[in-house]
Order: sequence, then C-alpha cells, then structure tokens
Amino acid sequence: MLKNDYKIIGVMSGTSLDGVDMVYVSFKPENWTYDIITSETVPYKNLWQERLSDAVLLGKEQLEELDKDYTSLLGDFILDFIAKNDIQQVDAVCSHGHTVLHQPNKGVTLQIGNRPELSQTLGRTVICDFRVQDVTLGGQGAPLVPIGDRLLFQDYDHCINLGGFANISYEKGNQRIAFDICPVNIVMNHYCSRLGLDYDKGGKIASEGSLNPGLLQELNSLEFYSNSPPKSLGLEWVNAKIIPLIDSYELKVKDVLRTFVEHIAIQISAVLMKNGTTLITGGGAYNDFLISILQHYTNGKLVLPSKDIIEYKEALIFGLLGVLRMRNEINCLKSVTGASKDHSSGMIFHPENHSN
Repeated sequence: MLKNDYKIIGVMSGTSLDGVDMVYVSFKPENWTYDIITSETVPYKNLWQERLSDAVLLGKEQLEELDKDYTSLLGDFILDFIAKNDIQQVDAVCSHGHTVLHQPNKGVTLQIGNRPELSQTLGRTVICDFRVQDVTLGGQGAPLVPIGDRLLFQDYDHCINLGGFANISYEKGNQRIAFDICPVNIVMNHYCSRLGLDYDKGGKIASEGSLNPGLLQELNSLEFYSNSPPKSLGLEWVNAKIIPLIDSYELKVKDVLRTFVEHIAIQISAVLMKNGTTLITGGGAYNDFLISILQHYTNGKLVLPSKDIIEYKEALIFGLLGVLRMRNEINCLKSVTGASKDHSSGMIFHPENHSN
C-alpha cells in the first residue's frame, strides 16, 4: 500500500571505515520532502576496522563468516539506535551494508551485512543489497546516490560527496550523470595511520607539507581519469595503482597529503561547470585545507550544508532508495550506472522469513 509518510532508518558504512551512519528520517513522497529526526555514527572498534580492511584478501568461506558476523554487528548497532532514541514506528530499515568487493567489469560486487538474518534480528522489514541487480543488468552498481540528489537536492548544479572517494552527480539534458571522480579519505587516512592518526583534522598536516610536482603529474596521468563515465572506483584499484605509486616516492606523510590534496582538487575542478553551485558533503567537507584548494581551482560556489547533511546524506539517500523500492519506483538510473535499463533495485526481507 502506498503511503504519504514513511518512517525509515537509513544505514550506511563507507569505504573510509570510520563507522556506521544511521538516520531516522521521515519521507513524504509528495514533492519528496524529508525530515531527519535523529542521527548517529557508531565508530568501528580497531578489530572491525582491521577485519573490514583485510576483507578483500579473504577466500569464499572466510567471507561467508565475515558476512554473518557483520550482519550480527549491524543488527546490534541498529537495535541500540532504536532503543536509545525510543523509536516506535519504522516502516523499513534500509541498509547499504559494507562493500568488500567491487569489480563490476567482472560482474562482481559484494556488500556484506545484507543477509535475511538482519530482518530476523530487528523484527522489522529490511531493504538492502541495492547494487547486485544493477551489475547483473550490465551496470557499474555505483554510484546509487544520484537518484536522491535528483529528488532531494535539485537546487544545486552539482552534488559532490567527499568520502572514501569523491563522487559527483548532476543533470545534463534530461539525464542524471554521476561517477566516481578520485580517491579522497581512503588514501589520506591510510597515510595518516602511519602517524598514529585516524585522519588529518582540518587538513592541518597537509597544509604544512610540500607539493611534489613529479608525483602530482603521475597521479593526474592515471588512465582512470581519461575514461568516460559511467565509471566507479574501489579499494582494489587504490591498492593496485595509487598506494604503490605514492610509496615509490618515499615522501614524508605531510608531503604525500599536500600533494594528494592538490590532486583531488584538480580532478574535482575538472568536472565542475563554470560558475555552478556545488553541494559538498561527506567527511572531506571538514577538511578546510582541501576546500580552500578546491575553491582556488573553481569559479563556482561551494556550499557546505548543515552537519546532518554533511555527515548523513548517504544514509539519508539509502533510506530513500528503500522507500522507492517499497513503492516499486525507479531507484537506479541507467544513465548513471550504465545498466541496460532504469530499475527498482534492492532485496526486501520480512521478519517472517519472506523475501522478494
């Protein structure tokens, strides 16, 4: 039955491994308005950060075990979130899971935590596994957020999320165009960890480093950047192409960060329309130094929204994807992913062990 108000919990875990983002949000399909009622990020303990970062190395049986354990962990996080906020009404929990394998050109994408047991644990309808169907239809399975940009954030010329990777979406003609631009926090946090830090707060360390022109030129020359969209990036590409290249220069961490910030700003500015308005979200929005370098490269207006939107936009939109799936409306755009058709994607699990 179609409703005029949906109470949803959106759940997102990003590649930067900082934790699980959860929002409790009300959606009104008429004009697609939303109200974030409460939100929280639960950080991963060190053990889970290690397990998730090593997941790409696991065999099939080990991945199965990790998937079960992670589903259980997510269940605990969501139950705590519901209890802590005394949440009574939930039409569905809409969860992205956590990506451990993403090689769409080989027909492979795997997000753990998307098992029917999650619905049993929560005793609620769960909508999840949003990427698999798109890959089966010949798409990249990513990015999935652009349908939310179109419906919820249409006032901006571009929407950019600075998370593990930078991705962009915008309207061109009557089509939504979106793609991954370049790595961001997935690389910067990797090098910060060598200093015993989780991240470079405000970009302070990067701001004290020196630019390495040779490394910058090699980074900007990587083949991915000359490919036409649709295109997406994964941890495997970073491990194969970015980390070995940077390490070959044997630079101080501050110089790596300074050079990589420049690289990010150059790659992002290259895809922005002149004088456009750009909504910036994700953890990278708090990197003041990165934002200042990006502003140096573009004439357009960069908009940093409220904390709720900066930190929880992706969790919010995965909630929206779930609502669209429940309504059997399009939540995955072929213009974005390269799939053979627009479609309504995601598995629906009910606590009585029924799925469709």
